[in-house]
Amino acid sequence: MLRGCYIGRFQPYHDGHHRMVEEIASEVDELVLGIGSADQSHTTHDPFTAGERIMMITKSVSDLDIITYAVPLEDLNRNAVWVSHVQSMSPKFDIAYSNNPLVIRLFEEAGIEVRSSPMFRREELEGSEVRERIRTDGDWEALVPDEVVDIVEEIDGVDRLRQVSQSDSNGHGL
Repeated sequence: MLRGCYIGRFQPYHDGHHRMVEEIASEVDELVLGIGSADQSHTTHDPFTAGERIMMITKSVSDLDIITYAVPLEDLNRNAVWVSHVQSMSPKFDIAYSNNPLVIRLFEEAGIEVRSSPMFRREELEGSEVRERIRTDGDWEALVPDEVVDIVEEIDGVDRLRQVSQSDSNGHGL
């Protein structure tokens, strides 16, 4: 049995992430989805909590033919020990999937095979673009799975992102 690991912030989980998960699902039997910056929320960069992102991922991948484990990963800010931190928080995995040069380097230095895949519609399927569209009342719904739209609505995520954007920009955040 082959288990992969794909790490992202998933702020929010969007169609680019989903396409990557679909690609990975054709190569492995199970997939660990590491939710990076799990300790961050309620900011313009990281508006959603780890729990909300777990809901987004779990509901979005439920119809795929692969067993997934959504695992929250807090930021360490210590690259030299980051891989062992990920391993300590996750089920054991054989292959890491990433397109992030630093993540690739850290996994390779730890002796873990890393596979990359082509980005899908990267110019618009990027978390910052999705968050900007949410904030400015753009068409963000077209960039995320339907399940994510439902969750963002359930948690009043549009108003949250607008409010935290205001507090981030005027220097009056926490």
